[in-house]
Amino acid sequence: MIYTIEKVTTLIGARRFGSTDAKIGFILTDSRSLCFPEETLFFALKSGRNDGHRYILELYHRGVRNFVVTEVPANYASDYPQANFLKVVDSLESLQRLAERHRDEFNIPIVGITGSNGKTMVKEWLNQLLSDDLFVTRSPRSYNSQVGVPLSVWLLNEHSQVGVFEAGISQPGEMLVLRDIIQPTIAVLTNLGDAHQENFVSREAKCKEKLVLFHDAKIVVYNGDDSLISDCVNALEDFRGERLYWSCSDHNAPFFVKSIEKKATATTITYIYKGIESWYSLPFIDDASITNSFACAAVALTLGVSKDALDERMLQLEPIAMRLEVKQGQHGCTLINDSYNSDINSLDIALDFMNRRPDHQGRRHTLILSDIYQSGMTTEELYKEVGKLCQQRGIEKFIGVGKELQSHAGLITIKDKFFFENVENLIESDVFKQLHDEVILIKGARRFGFDQLTELLVQKVHETTLEVNLNAVVKNLNHYRSFMKPQTKLVCMIKADAYGAGSVEIAKTLQDHRVDYLAVAVADEGVTLRKNGITSNIMIMNPEMTAFKTMFDYDLEPEVYSFRLLDALVKEAEKEGITGFPVHIKLDTGMHRLGFDPHKDIDELIRRLKHQNAIIPRSVFSHFVGSDCDDFDAFSAQQFELFTFGASKLQSAFDHKILFHMDNSAGIEHFPDRQMDMCRLGLGLYGINPRNNKTINNISTLKTTILQLHHLATGESIGYSRKTILERDSVIGAIPIGYADGLDRHLSNRHGYCLVNGQKAEYVGNICMDVAMIDVTGIDCKEGDCVEIFGDHLPVTVLSDIIGTIPYEVLTGISNRVKRVYFQD
Repeated sequence: MIYTIEKVTTLIGARRFGSTDAKIGFILTDSRSLCFPEETLFFALKSGRNDGHRYILELYHRGVRNFVVTEVPANYASDYPQANFLKVVDSLESLQRLAERHRDEFNIPIVGITGSNGKTMVKEWLNQLLSDDLFVTRSPRSYNSQVGVPLSVWLLNEHSQVGVFEAGISQPGEMLVLRDIIQPTIAVLTNLGDAHQENFVSREAKCKEKLVLFHDAKIVVYNGDDSLISDCVNALEDFRGERLYWSCSDHNAPFFVKSIEKKATATTITYIYKGIESWYSLPFIDDASITNSFACAAVALTLGVSKDALDERMLQLEPIAMRLEVKQGQHGCTLINDSYNSDINSLDIALDFMNRRPDHQGRRHTLILSDIYQSGMTTEELYKEVGKLCQQRGIEKFIGVGKELQSHAGLITIKDKFFFENVENLIESDVFKQLHDEVILIKGARRFGFDQLTELLVQKVHETTLEVNLNAVVKNLNHYRSFMKPQTKLVCMIKADAYGAGSVEIAKTLQDHRVDYLAVAVADEGVTLRKNGITSNIMIMNPEMTAFKTMFDYDLEPEVYSFRLLDALVKEAEKEGITGFPVHIKLDTGMHRLGFDPHKDIDELIRRLKHQNAIIPRSVFSHFVGSDCDDFDAFSAQQFELFTFGASKLQSAFDHKILFHMDNSAGIEHFPDRQMDMCRLGLGLYGINPRNNKTINNISTLKTTILQLHHLATGESIGYSRKTILERDSVIGAIPIGYADGLDRHLSNRHGYCLVNGQKAEYVGNICMDVAMIDVTGIDCKEGDCVEIFGDHLPVTVLSDIIGTIPYEVLTGISNRVKRVYFQD
């Protein structure tokens, strides 16, 4: 849904500074998550560690024009001439108020879910149970905080038929705000655990705080077998709604669980709902999943799902990956990853899951556990309980990480136990290196970094280096920007390790110079950038279906080019609880490599995109086949016409702005009238003009040194298979670079040359894996002197022409074992 900036100003009671017309479709609180700047309203939130006002200038340069602030920047009219600043007393309260007013626009069933554990599981399972009949809008991941809830409710739109939102609290007084935002018609309490108990005077006080969510709901769903919860619900004043509680003992319960039959991999639950007996099967056997299914069943039946459909859909439920992930590990291990959170209740749930999971190999069970926070218990009570749980759940090896666990090691009664202060110490230990043939539960608070992959860095000792001039990168960037309209956005291609130059440093440079998007080939390349501090938008040009979760976790935006990829991506996004994830639609206009057909596929593509809310098209694009050659201009015109047809039809189906882009490096210069919303800069960024194969500003110089000089007589042979026979007395140098470093063997036997002290030195003999030989006869040189393979004085295009290929292949072929050295002039 779209709001005018005037309407937003009124809704939040702000004072407006600025007069630019604007429509708001997206709200933002984290500058790193920016996707649609043209329609984004940024709330500059303040916290103990950060202040959103710091990022206003950056966001303005990235295209954001609308800000909610408590302090209007000085000289705003001159420094931010196109911006609107909405001044309020409290940015967070304004965010919450806007979401509340947005919620008022919808007269649909809204499910609000609270509880100590299981909120996300119930939310995601309800989505799976209801989606066949209703368009469900739900919280992304676990957006259940004072910030997360308004961001979630804002996702309600004209297609929403039911909303499902989590509400999490950690302090007294928080639920009232969340209740007013969510305004649930159905309120669910999953359970009452110990999380954040230290902030409440008693369990009863915490229960009453959670039940604030129930106050105005028409139906409330809860565990009738929990006497504390039942007593608190019964004590609610002025509540006139329906009490739809479940029970395994009360035959009069609205949802009575008559029997629970566990089998090897599934559970059958027989229930009586409002006097009618039925049953469903669940593909899980752990107690938490079974209990959470009761809440899901009660809500689904209330919202019109038939008992037969419930049975069918329950059996198809998928596990929520953000809670418990089972993966095959190395050395015969199976890993159960539950590093999403850490408390005593979720530990018990995870241990129960682990203990009940069939393992026909008889492998021992190992727990890797971090210190547990916010338990509401003394450390002695807490870790005594941990030890007891481990004994009860069959843990045979215990690995503790954290100072608290170290100091309470005696309370863990497992015989085979080890303790480390931090994750780094664990990874360096023999205990970690010797893990094999075990089922390993990894359970840790996020701050311990259990979910991070640690790379062992081995220093590479190599006398061959690739020097990268970062100033030249900027010059090339500005060269192409000079052909572009000021409002046109830019995608910079840094796939294949930035064409061999090293993606991290190139990305840092481009980010500093405010490019709008970075593009890589596969998700792993994007992860590397994220782990090195890159916050810019990142596009994945060749997404692999096995990497969807990685893309979600690291905010990497995939290209979508086929229905198979589209359907798989939507399914995985829904499984992960993702909504509104940006993607880039690729149209095939003549390359015939990848992409949707603008004529044959576009209607079906629109239909599928409109019938889900997991992903949203951020851009639509295609590739010119021959923008670097005038001979293909007529075909390029046909491509552009075909693209415009398909892209315009896609845009007409959506309210939000979809970016169009087709110009590549050559197209930016050759087709300035076809820049549209965005252009993609590839080879030109790295200093080569694709239209004439000439150097713009060279950025890369591949250098090595002379290892040894040999004085050889006429008739001597050089290298393997004696391919070069000397025709004169010669001086032959050996250099430490070979085809394993990216030096192409087709340059062998005087087909190519390098420069030694500015003079040509031909390659003689076959280039070897690690060493090449060059003829330096008549060149004043010595061992240790520098050799230029390509660079400022020997363009890379000379090598590519000799080999009969393109500069891309030479640049991307430089091995990772070649050390990169970055510098600025």
